[in-house]
Amino acid sequence: MARYIKQEMSDLNGKGEKRVFYRMKIEENIDSNQFMDEIATPGSGLSRASVVSVMTAVAEQLARCMAGGRSVTLEGIGTFKPKLGVVKNKEAETLNEDEPKRNAQSLEVNGVDFRVDRKLVRNTNRRCRLERGGTSRIQPSPYEEKERLAQALHYLDEHPFMRISDYMRITGLKRTSATLELQRFRHDPTSGITFSGWGRQKVYIRKKEG
Repeated sequence: MARYIKQEMSDLNGKGEKRVFYRMKIEENIDSNQFMDEIATPGSGLSRASVVSVMTAVAEQLARCMAGGRSVTLEGIGTFKPKLGVVKNKEAETLNEDEPKRNAQSLEVNGVDFRVDRKLVRNTNRRCRLERGGTSRIQPSPYEEKERLAQALHYLDEHPFMRISDYMRITGLKRTSATLELQRFRHDPTSGITFSGWGRQKVYIRKKEG
């Protein structure tokens, strides 16, 4: 039996409306050893050694395929696709033609995108039985918006750029609220904040004067 949590959402439109969404309460994390033990139960016809061998081979083959520029779709599980990022201590490139361009040595595989197979979702839902697990409310940022802007500018005085995660940490905002607020700042010509890069490589920087 799984439990669900009623989670309060941020007020994104400023109207003071309280909205909620539902999420499952995760009771524990199953590591690979326990996962394999539960597959190789008595009567399954599978030895633990064979399960270990197959899972190790799958992980190795996934890495080989993605390293070769291929995505991998496993029926009943989902699709794995490698994603790239700029290596640590390198700044994201912009479209400014005067700036030096990044080469392969400046990039690395820094993550894997996963898109679940709907069969896995349907199978999980078919097996799931839910019961109420409580309500979770948002803890608001202890700072006003003008104070958060001042914190962001102070951070950028000491750092070349700021990620959304950095802004979340210094202001106490959740990711969605932090993202939307930073977008408002960069569209405000008086905020002193703009952005550099695109997509997942977008960072926020001090706006150059003049």
